Amino acid sequence: QVQLVESGGGLAQPGGSLRLSCAASGFTFSNYGMTWYRQAPGKERELVATITPTGSKTNYADSGKDQFTISRDNAKNTVYLQMNRTKPEDTAVYYCNAFRTFPWGQGTQVTVSS
Repeated sequence: QVQLVESGGGLAQPGGSLRLSCAASGFTFSNYGMTWYRQAPGKERELVATITPTGSKTNYADSGKDQFTISRDNAKNTVYLQMNRTKPEDTAVYYCNAFRTFPWGQGTQVTVSS
């Protein structure tokens, strides 16, 4: 049974940092490219960042370039999203997945506010 468990969200100040984690189980993690998505209130879920199975390549949506860093640890079956210089518009629920392959986890809420 596939499980994706996101954590690390919370309240951040504008200009602050957060590190999100996603623990994956139930599939061969190292075989899959992984992704982070986010969904803000009243908006569709959008892709934020992707990383290849080995972690050798990453890509970012324009909204996260130069601000977010995606990484992974295949030994721990975990993918991370380092959020720097947070902005109020980063407020959303953040989800990980292998693109949209698996059932969604519960996500982790990120709120950026002073």
